[in-house]
Amino acid sequence: MVLNQVRAVFFDLDNTLIDTAGASRKGMLEVTSRLPRWLYTVPVSIALLKEAYCLSRSCRFRTLHWEEAIQETKGGAANRKLAEECYFLWKSTRLQHMILPEDVKAMLTELRKEVRLLLLTNGDRQTQREKIEACACQSYFDAIVVGGEQKEEKPSPSIFYYCCNLLGVQPDDCVMVGDTLETDIQGGLNAGLKATVWINKNGIMPLKSSPMPHYIVSSVLELPAVLQSIDCTVSTSA
Repeated sequence: MVLNQVRAVFFDLDNTLIDTAGASRKGMLEVTSRLPRWLYTVPVSIALLKEAYCLSRSCRFRTLHWEEAIQETKGGAANRKLAEECYFLWKSTRLQHMILPEDVKAMLTELRKEVRLLLLTNGDRQTQREKIEACACQSYFDAIVVGGEQKEEKPSPSIFYYCCNLLGVQPDDCVMVGDTLETDIQGGLNAGLKATVWINKNGIMPLKSSPMPHYIVSSVLELPAVLQSIDCTVSTSA
């Protein structure tokens, strides 16, 4: 594959390159399998669901809502120790299942021969750095930017301009790839990138008010074909 019009690709991490939601569900199952039967009730179930779908909370906030859920169930004084045990069991199990698939590794390796690659992920600094370390994706990227380490996160255009400066490219040289319309796609549009690619694994119909991506795919593995299409389209119209 030869690309002449695209110089850089920005990738989201969670549920784009790694199955964060799936890893979170496995963490939930591990915790519930070890909880006392009296404890696994509605408030604790809600706490587990929050863990599964919250990407950016820090350890302190996560432990706090575990503590509140357990206290609501059991009554009496807060049980910080049990809350911490639940949270860290969930966290360690989740991290164990955050794996960069082999076919995604192969795709990134081939793409990097043609364009510069940057990982751009929103979220708490510690949380996101732990995920990056767990899936061992550092060597596949020219740069990694965590929103929690910057003044603004996606969809603010400033973080996209920062990424462009890191790679020495212009916004019109770049493509943003991610699974979230409100941050990944809206951010790419706000910053004036060449194109945005939405990973829509579940075939969800976006709301009319949602930002409109340039391309929609069901898997990140479809990206090479999309990039070739972008390159051909730009070359033809030039």
